[in-house]
This record gives sequence, structure tokens and C-alpha cells, in this order.
Amino acid sequence: MVDPNQHDVFLMRQKLTAMVNRYEFFLPGADGQPGELVAFVEQARFKFKEDIRFYTDDSKAVEILRIKARQRFDPRARYDITDADDRKVGEIQKLFKQSLLRSTYALYGPDGTELCKATEASGGIAILRRVGAQIPYVGDFFPIPYNFHFVRDGEVLATDVREKWKLRDSYTIDCTGDPGHQLDRRLVLAAAVGMDALQAR
Repeated sequence: MVDPNQHDVFLMRQKLTAMVNRYEFFLPGADGQPGELVAFVEQARFKFKEDIRFYTDDSKAVEILRIKARQRFDPRARYDITDADDRKVGEIQKLFKQSLLRSTYALYGPDGTELCKATEASGGIAILRRVGAQIPYVGDFFPIPYNFHFVRDGEVLATDVREKWKLRDSYTIDCTGDPGHQLDRRLVLAAAVGMDALQAR
């Protein structure tokens, strides 16, 4: 089992099916391509209350992390991140007002203390994506990426960037800006999945 807190860079790949979203996290290999598997994630689509689970692999025999909403039908809901022993890793919450122009999430530690905000990296791209979403087929065939910066006190601790020119969602999550490990890497990976899944709603 890979311990995410022993690493700083991860590759996320998404696979869409009719009823389930699946994500895989890898450590980058020497060639920059996906290497060792870190986690396999599955989320049933269209659920009234989010329940997203992380496993060691696609056998789903060993669960390692879970994202679960506290309230139903609430865009301001806070999501709890817990480990396999139901211990709190942290929390994620979409900041509704700030997200009207640029999608923004707050990340909290196990005690509820805010650790950072994850905000779309470019305000211009955020507006372009919103305009494109109103045009039929544009969002489907010409996806405009969500790229996030995890910022605390003006310092970028981590980035979540979509790889260009790929139809399949492929992201690089880079936490090298946080050498002091202010952010639990499990919380960052959970945020990457949570933000992607929730933006589709």
C-alpha cells in the first residue's frame, strides 16, 4: 500500500461510465507516465448524498478513504474525509458566493481549522468555461479544464492541473510547494476527486 504522505506528485486519471465515475491515482514513473497505483476511486453517479470511496485497487477489497456529505441537496454542504478506521482526515466545502465567478473550495483539518482554499487558477478561463457551458456540445467536445491552486496566506501549496490535449480527464497534482506538509496528501487527493465530481452537478 502506498502512503500518499510520503510523496508530493500524483497523476489522476478518470474513466466515465453510464452510472459510475472511476478515478485512479498513480505515482509518476521515470518517464512521467503513470507508475505505481496509489488508489482506485469509485463514485456512483446521481446519488442524492455523495459517498465516494477510495480503495487500494480495483478489486475494492481494501477501503482506505471516504468522502461523505453531511447534508442532502445543499450546495454549501461540508464533506467529511475519513480513513479506513473512520478517523477524520479533514473536510471540504464549496464556497458558494466565491464560486459564482471562480470555483472555490475550503479545505479543513480534522479539528475543523481551515488549512487553505482551492481556487480556479485563472479567472478568465473560469468565465470562458461558464460561457461555453451555455453553448450546446461545446462543453462535451471542447472541454475547458478546471485547474486549481491550493493557496494559504498567498502561498501556493499545491496545484491540480489538467493535462492538455487529452479527451480523457488526466490531471497532475503537485504538492512540492508544501515541503512542510501543512496539507495531508490524502486530503488533497480527496479534494481533487471531490471537486471534479461535484463540478459535474
